[in-house]
Amino acid sequence: MTPEVIASGVTGGQDRPNKPVPHGMKRPEMTAYAIGHIRPETMNEDVLRYIEEIQATMDPFEGRFLVHGRQVEVMEGTWPGTIVLIGFPDIEHARGWYASQAYQALIPLRANHIAGDIILVDGVPTDYDASKTAASLREAAGL
Repeated sequence: MTPEVIASGVTGGQDRPNKPVPHGMKRPEMTAYAIGHIRPETMNEDVLRYIEEIQATMDPFEGRFLVHGRQVEVMEGTWPGTIVLIGFPDIEHARGWYASQAYQALIPLRANHIAGDIILVDGVPTDYDASKTAASLREAAGL
């Protein structure tokens, strides 16, 4: 996905910030996340520089590490590598960070040496209740 697509907010043909919220609820402010599944890494000067400089690219977008390079405890399936979880105030901040010139300049330092997947995702509101989502899905499916 190009930075332009990410910055525009259009992903997979959907504009996530305008997605309807079930039950007539107003969309509250929520956290969004950048998640990286990082495969076993090869440490070198480029990767070290990436790690040293990434925080400065996140600061203007109020990003902060919630998980960084921790080994995961696999409960089901397989998960080679580690995870990185960065929190942002909202999806617009996350998109802005990823598309920023500062971060785009750093990407090759990581991507040329470490395999991985990076995604951006909206969090759920603090009052989220999965049973209400199930009820809406049940009603929509006629079940």
